Amino acid sequence: QVHLVQSGGGLVQAGGSLRLSCAASGRTFSMYAIGWFRRAPGKEREFVASMSGYEAITYLIDSVKGRFTIARDTAKNILYLQMNNLKPEDTAVYYCALRSYDSRDIYTSVHDYNNWGQGTQVTVSS
Repeated sequence: QVHLVQSGGGLVQAGGSLRLSCAASGRTFSMYAIGWFRRAPGKEREFVASMSGYEAITYLIDSVKGRFTIARDTAKNILYLQMNNLKPEDTAVYYCALRSYDSRDIYTSVHDYNNWGQGTQVTVSS
């Protein structure tokens, strides 16, 4: 089991930027797939971005491509979601996730991950 602790988030005006961080305990996680999800009010948890283990292939949903970046610092065991040009529709609770087994692909379902951060609120005002 990997313990994930999130930080970052908050309130920002439309067009602004935020960076979410997710610190992982335990061994280096370069071999693990990582992901970010979000849950807007009244909606299901939605996949946002993923990075595969080993080759660090990334994938983001169309609505955030060109604005969000997923990254990881394997030396510090921290994964990031850099969010630029934020829009009101990005308002949600954001969750980091880590898959600590069989991680060479991109994974987009909540059921693909077995470790989760506590969630952090991002609010974008218009």
